[in-house]
Amino acid sequence: MSNKIPSKATLKRAAFLAADVVSVIIALIGSVLIITDLKIGGSAFSKFFPGAFASLIFDIIFTVAIFCLFRLYSSVWHFASVVEMVNILVSCGAVTLLSLLLDVFLDAIGGERRHVINVGYYFVFFFLLAACVAATRFFFRAVKALQSALGSKSDKGARVMIVGAGSACALAMAELRNSGMIKNQRVVCLIDDNPEKHSKRMNGVPVVGSRLDIPDAVIKYGITNILIAIPSAPKPEIQKICQICSKTKCKLHILPGLYQFINGELQVGKMRDVDINDLLGRDPIVTDIKSIMDYVGNRTVMVTGGGGSIGSELCRQLAERNPKQLIIVDIYENNAYDIQQELRRKFPHLNLEVLIASVRNQLRIEAIFEHYRPDIVYHAAAHKHVPLMEDSPNEAVKNNVFGTLNVVRAADKYGVKRFVMISTDKAVNPTNVMGATKRICEMIIQTYNKRSETEFVAVRFGNVLGSNGSVIPLFKRQIAAGGPVTVTHPDIIRYFMTIPEAVSLVLQAGAYAKGGEIFVLDMGEPVRIADLATNLIRLSGYTPGEDIQVVYTGLRDGEKLYEELLMDEEGLQDTENKLIHIGKPIRIDEEKFLSDLERLGELAQSEPENVRRLISDMVPTYKGDIDKTNLGAGGKVTL
Repeated sequence: MSNKIPSKATLKRAAFLAADVVSVIIALIGSVLIITDLKIGGSAFSKFFPGAFASLIFDIIFTVAIFCLFRLYSSVWHFASVVEMVNILVSCGAVTLLSLLLDVFLDAIGGERRHVINVGYYFVFFFLLAACVAATRFFFRAVKALQSALGSKSDKGARVMIVGAGSACALAMAELRNSGMIKNQRVVCLIDDNPEKHSKRMNGVPVVGSRLDIPDAVIKYGITNILIAIPSAPKPEIQKICQICSKTKCKLHILPGLYQFINGELQVGKMRDVDINDLLGRDPIVTDIKSIMDYVGNRTVMVTGGGGSIGSELCRQLAERNPKQLIIVDIYENNAYDIQQELRRKFPHLNLEVLIASVRNQLRIEAIFEHYRPDIVYHAAAHKHVPLMEDSPNEAVKNNVFGTLNVVRAADKYGVKRFVMISTDKAVNPTNVMGATKRICEMIIQTYNKRSETEFVAVRFGNVLGSNGSVIPLFKRQIAAGGPVTVTHPDIIRYFMTIPEAVSLVLQAGAYAKGGEIFVLDMGEPVRIADLATNLIRLSGYTPGEDIQVVYTGLRDGEKLYEELLMDEEGLQDTENKLIHIGKPIRIDEEKFLSDLERLGELAQSEPENVRRLISDMVPTYKGDIDKTNLGAGGKVTL
């Protein structure tokens, strides 16, 4: 014998069914009383009631059957709305009509029947039945609303302001009210720039002013959290609102796009914290997808360093553009595995090869090129961390310079059509070894372009948000730990771009390439790192200097106060995309350069204490400390 306990849902359905039976009885008796002027002992009641009562069992059967048909026993009544109310009215109308048809039928065959088929009785029966059924169904919704109303009068929990009193706001309010994921979140006021909405209410919550009134409203209503619910607003507008909100001590969130509501993806837990991208104040960069498709589509494409921040995004965007085959080369197996699994999941039909290899291994690189014969190569493999490369300059030379040279030579040997190298603004007037090695890589690209059928180009840009080693993830970790947030210098500035934006422009630049160009991406206005730090602290709900300290640690070895995208000798040539420019090549003595390059390779392999002198000879714009020794060097070779 089973002792299985009925589920909660089963018990609810049984309760609703019992309530519906009671509702039919109440509607029947109430209707008879109303049409007989509430005289229970009167002659009209005595004559009419027996006939009505005789059809009670049929009315109950009709009700249960019709309600099952309209799924009134399977709706989620906590979230009941107009649709459920319409279903109740239609269902009760159908029950009333069947009851009338039954009485007409009984009258016709001369069986048990009401003494009078009173049309008024059926109207009253319909309204009473609908009222009773709606009362039982919307009881849970009423309880929820009462709990919310009582909670809104409490001083406990977070007090939320929503900016934007539109459709997204209404959906967000419903989600905050009904979701069990976040407790004690109460929307107490709304902000909207439309003056016609001011002093009005949405779902009982007042619209108290425009964006300019946010600081005063925060104080007046004791706001702790601000939610920006304007998913259709352009980035510059969001930036302006964020800047106003940053003057408060509130924690700021931004609602995702409204399409995520439609897809059912939005939950309170998925409302994202404000990201530093929102403070940069730019609309997303749009590229010419067709031109990229034309030269990437149906070609074999290789990405070196494909597991890194830039390399992995290159792979994602290339996979969307239908290459014949995508080959990922990386020395770090964990990174390579992650991007491999992601692409296999998102692009199951992609012809994908993931290979573990070091660009420093010439034989391995040549074997890969000989086997796969790529048409296009994106070379993103490099050591990029400035302070670490200052302490290990020989590794920067071996990986950046000669790793690039190995891939360039293989591309030339095996007939690659186009080779795009990822460079950096740190290659311009470099003050560090990393930047100087990337400048040498640019010189390799331009030298080999003149000697090869392959179109060799480089793309130069600044910092990318969210990349490995970026300051933004560091700041967020420091804030989460309670501070301090460390900035090297109060005046240090950097150019910033998101990883997807930078990569999309790299792909676009590759489409424009004819060979020998150094493409320079327009990074917009530079941003003070100190401003990023203080704004991120404010938008995390803290006060800079009080809750979270900002500490200046001093410039690190090889670090500049500002980066440049062009050298003095270079000029800019425009392309079809206003965000992509071409730096005019600087003439170099190629024979001397190649001779110095060979000497540099021999020197780096011998692990000298100081490789910077030869780097300085090869890169005249290098401004680093050429007398600084390598802290990790094991040899005593000197120049």
